[in-house]
Amino acid sequence: MSKPKVTVIGSINMDMVTQTDVVPEQGETVMGTGFQTVFGGKGANQAVACARLGADVKMIGRVGDDAFGELLKGGLLAEGVSVDCVEPVTHCSSGVATILLSDRDNRIIVTPGANHRVDEAYVSSYEDVIASSDIVLVQLEIPLKTVVYTVDLCAKHQIPVILNPAPAQELPPETYEKSTYITPNESEQEQLFSKVSAALSEKLIVTQGANGVRWFENGQTEYVAGHQLVPVDTTGAGDTFNGALAVAIGNKQPLREAISFANAAAAVSVQSFGAQGGMPTTEEVWTFLANK
Repeated sequence: MSKPKVTVIGSINMDMVTQTDVVPEQGETVMGTGFQTVFGGKGANQAVACARLGADVKMIGRVGDDAFGELLKGGLLAEGVSVDCVEPVTHCSSGVATILLSDRDNRIIVTPGANHRVDEAYVSSYEDVIASSDIVLVQLEIPLKTVVYTVDLCAKHQIPVILNPAPAQELPPETYEKSTYITPNESEQEQLFSKVSAALSEKLIVTQGANGVRWFENGQTEYVAGHQLVPVDTTGAGDTFNGALAVAIGNKQPLREAISFANAAAAVSVQSFGAQGGMPTTEEVWTFLANK
């Protein structure tokens, strides 16, 4: 079986994670208990998930002309993701997420940086890459105008596109209609798609965490059950699901099989720490399913 050609268009971030026992008040300095930098961004996460599952992956995104930019590109390359379409932005920082962890809670500040320079003109310069893809995957951590343009471009070339509406933001109705599949979680579905037409409902694939996945097909609500596990870290489970779904659909699997595969991949991912750290290979997913 040839590798499906998956193009991911989205964010590339460096996550800076600080752990502390005490959250500082305004003007206060406290001592932290740990710090690490972790590769992140929903686009990059989903690209890594696709690559680990055996796809031929091209990432379209931007980084800053800083040290983080080089590290982020190197991290993608190490995972087998092509960064030919990842260009640095002069005099601009890479996207970062500053994450404060304390008492099983988190506070996050996302600074988009170069991610906001993934504009329509930039995506247009890689139209040939999109046109030669088996499937395209896009999220909402880049400018919404770019997402709209990307979906239009996929429709023009009749390339299937998965729209992961995260973080939840409203898009024009035509963009939803032109998307092949839309993959909200339960809260995103409630916020964005609580009332939809029958035609649009058939595009929705709703992830429900431990409760599995539901979708609407041929007038019927369909379900894939969740896997009962004690999670180690749920970070990145949604990105793993979307990456796995793109790979399975790119491999021409029937929709139910593709969703079952993606659901299992997400389940495997929560058994390890980190968004990208827990993302499984194809062999790990099939082994997991064989042992169920």
